[in-house]
Amino acid sequence: MWQEKDNKLTRTFKFKDFSEAFAFMTRVAFLAEVHGHHPNWSNVWNTVQIELTTHDAGNTITEKDYQLAADIDKLLA
Repeated sequence: MWQEKDNKLTRTFKFKDFSEAFAFMTRVAFLAEVHGHHPNWSNVWNTVQIELTTHDAGNTITEKDYQLAADIDKLLA
């Protein structure tokens, strides 16, 4: 579930292993390109942490962030 924290939408995703986590990140990368909106993220083995904020709106949460978050969730549906 996405959480609002420090003017960011954040979510942690856990996968079976590194390969699944990396494959997810690859799918998110292509999705981010389509949106023209890119996440701040990190990956440690099977865990991917994503933070979404809109830099050109003063580093706050905007509709762009909610839309990308919803589309990221659809990747896992």
